[in-house]
Amino acid sequence: MNFVNANGATIPALGFGTFRMPGKEVLEVVPEAIKLGFRHIDTAQIYGNEAEVGEAIQKSGAARADIFLTTKVWVDKFRHADFVTSVEDSLKKLRTDHVDLLLLHWPNDAVPLAEQIGALNEVRQAGKVRHIGVSNYNTALMAEAVQLSAAPIVTNQVEYHPYLDQTKVLETARRLGMSVTAYYAMADGKVLSDPVLKDIGSRYGKTAAQVVLRWLVQQDGVVALSKTSTLKRLPENFAIFDFELSAEEMAAIHALSASGGRIVSPAGLAPTWDKAA
Repeated sequence: MNFVNANGATIPALGFGTFRMPGKEVLEVVPEAIKLGFRHIDTAQIYGNEAEVGEAIQKSGAARADIFLTTKVWVDKFRHADFVTSVEDSLKKLRTDHVDLLLLHWPNDAVPLAEQIGALNEVRQAGKVRHIGVSNYNTALMAEAVQLSAAPIVTNQVEYHPYLDQTKVLETARRLGMSVTAYYAMADGKVLSDPVLKDIGSRYGKTAAQVVLRWLVQQDGVVALSKTSTLKRLPENFAIFDFELSAEEMAAIHALSASGGRIVSPAGLAPTWDKAA
């Protein structure tokens, strides 16, 4: 396993995401993912599966200290009192006294950002959270969050795949000492049949999905979230550290980005996104 160092946090570069995974699947797949070698597990309040994630980590037999656990506060809990209560609730569901990384899930300008960042800092100061971060932020919000926070902001979790140019977010993160955590890496399955990715994969005996995950973790300061509900695909998702893409192959994958490549942009939640570089 490789690691990404960001503002004092050491984050496993490959994580296992649980978005849209019902509790039954979490209980089946997550313990096996941990046994295979995954040490970074990502969930969120809005996923509705924190309790099962907590149970699955216990079921895996891994020591809690060996797992990097991330959850996210939903936008309707950003007021200070609601925020602190929601974190306590998450910890109970996750069967732990702390999470390793707590994120603001989406921007919400109905609550002052200073109040949101203040609450993040408060739960960190109380020992309920080791590191704090944001998710789905544009570069202006990233810079504002860093300015408002007493504690380091360690990541911005965003949609990132070969069809979406995130150069500006990446450059801003690196300037601020942050990492970028990539979700939707498979672009809703589009990468699986991409001829460029399949061709590159054929040179290494790897699938297009493995190529994309490798492309992500090979970039400076990028953490990739993988996901599968199929046990037989777990080893495939994890086997990305035994090959390295050439500079030309990296560039060819970057060249797949195009305008209109963004998939996740829900009305009422999404900020004004940065234009592609």
